[in-house]
Amino acid sequence: MQTKQHWEQVYTTKSEDGVSWFQEHARQSIELISRTGVPKEASIIDVGGGASTLVDDLLANGYRHVSVLDLSEAALAASRARLGERAAGVSWLVGDITKVELPRHAYDVWHDRAVFHFLTARDEREAYVNAVLRAVKPGGHVIVATFAEDGPEKCSGLPVMRYSADGLHREFGAPFTLLQQEREEHHTPFGTVQKFIYCLCRKEPS
Repeated sequence: MQTKQHWEQVYTTKSEDGVSWFQEHARQSIELISRTGVPKEASIIDVGGGASTLVDDLLANGYRHVSVLDLSEAALAASRARLGERAAGVSWLVGDITKVELPRHAYDVWHDRAVFHFLTARDEREAYVNAVLRAVKPGGHVIVATFAEDGPEKCSGLPVMRYSADGLHREFGAPFTLLQQEREEHHTPFGTVQKFIYCLCRKEPS
């Protein structure tokens, strides 16, 4: 099954809170975005945002230029339905982050919780990093969360990569300065615990 088909099936057969990665509130992500110090007018993109409630939290915190990108149209439809009239103030993008061409230097903050660790092939990871280099403004911030080294080896039936903070930073390389790392023990709706690592980096001006 192709990846897009996989995620469309997930989001058409399961409820928003019936998946392991569900968070009622994306507290760790909101805290790290706040720590970047960007103003409420900053452009923020949530990559692989799907049906995540991060967009709800961003809007509730006054951020006014939010984009959500996901491979699954069904996931984005679920978010739009949940937000109701507020969905009109969000830019919704359907695409594969390793293939889509985002506008150059468009975003002040790039956020990704649990997409990058699905990229098990080196060429996919290189394409992802190239997308970040293109789309994030010089001096902009990049927040990426993956399973930690002691996290799960699979998610949604798919193999994943696991990282330390230093290992994750190495994937992005010299153009990015690691500012902060955080661990999270995510309690799934099924009563299990998944260990994540979050890295907050700054994209240095070239």
